[in-house]
Amino acid sequence: MKIAIMGGDGFVGWPTSLHLSNAGHEIHILDNLSRRWIDTELGVQSLTPMDSIQERTRIWHAETGRKIHFHLIDLARDYELLKNWLAEERPDAIVHFAEQRAAPYSMKSDRHKNYTVNNNVNATHNLLNAMVELSLDAHLVHLGTMGVYGYSTVGAAIPEGYLSVGIETMDGRTVEQDILYPANPGSIYHMTKCLDQLIFQFYAKNDALRITDLHQGIVWGTHTDQTRRHAQLVNRFDYDGDYGTVLNRFLIQAAIGYPLTVHGTGGQTRAFIHIQDSVRCIEIALNNPPARGSKVEIFNQMTETHRVRDLAQMISSMTGAQIAWLPNPRKEAAENDLVVHNEKFLALGLEPTTLKEGLLDEVVDVAKKFAYRVDRSRVPAVSAWTKEIATSVNRDPEGNQLKSVS
Repeated sequence: MKIAIMGGDGFVGWPTSLHLSNAGHEIHILDNLSRRWIDTELGVQSLTPMDSIQERTRIWHAETGRKIHFHLIDLARDYELLKNWLAEERPDAIVHFAEQRAAPYSMKSDRHKNYTVNNNVNATHNLLNAMVELSLDAHLVHLGTMGVYGYSTVGAAIPEGYLSVGIETMDGRTVEQDILYPANPGSIYHMTKCLDQLIFQFYAKNDALRITDLHQGIVWGTHTDQTRRHAQLVNRFDYDGDYGTVLNRFLIQAAIGYPLTVHGTGGQTRAFIHIQDSVRCIEIALNNPPARGSKVEIFNQMTETHRVRDLAQMISSMTGAQIAWLPNPRKEAAENDLVVHNEKFLALGLEPTTLKEGLLDEVVDVAKKFAYRVDRSRVPAVSAWTKEIATSVNRDPEGNQLKSVS
């Protein structure tokens, strides 16, 4: 297939591009490189040293003989450029990663909130709008988030996207209907993903677009089989308080002798998936497109759930790292359960990589190897969800005053 990967320079986009190229597909990356500009804004860099996208694709070609094409296009702002590219290339499938992906970054200030909404919602709508205008019958696979469900406790397992409900009619009968599971976003970023869901529902219904939405858990790990092939193909590793996911942050904290920062009670339960499993799931989704005219296909892209405090204890027992209990900068329940159905990917052949199997390799192969690149001042989480919370969350485990970058 000819596959367009929107946001292919990013944390999941890059290893996905390599994985699908290795499988024999013709890969085109469309990216505005905004994630690299955000590094500059925040004054932080990936733990792993990253070359330019042009150098990365050159190395891939030298190693494999396969070409990955790069196109500098901003999906949210360059609508005509995007539409013209799609008209000329007419890809068979499109993988959509081109959204600002960090909840803390989306909550930093009013400017960051506006940027996240404008970038994410416009990118999604511009893409779908262009596909309809061009009568492009490409399968769209979108990387969503488990966060659309929220993290409240309802005492039932979360289904894969749809909830069957009974509605009482005017004449007293009960009719069954499938609705989207009630959205419950916990940040501006998660809110944009909830809006994505509604946009997808409309375009699948109105224009018969074929769409798969992947509600993904927190991605951990760095390496895939393809990124290991050459040092310059390494994936990015974010450890800072805005972009570093909880598990990767724990890993680097352990590597540099920094206390593992558990916010609140640590009772927040989260869904996780290894980066290698993430790219496999995307390939599985591409190989199993919905029929034209059917509703949006939704997968829960996760493999296991853990409480944050249990993760900290697990890594502490492996590495000897201390645990620091800090105020929670997020507005969320102190404790929640999370039971998730993920039978679809398992039925299609996914064999998950578990935390216990892969954690120690990540500590040794990545976190300790590149620990010299860490800026300790960027480790704490500084973005607060409300102004009231911001006044109480102001020091890191080492006693330093925290300041948000805005």
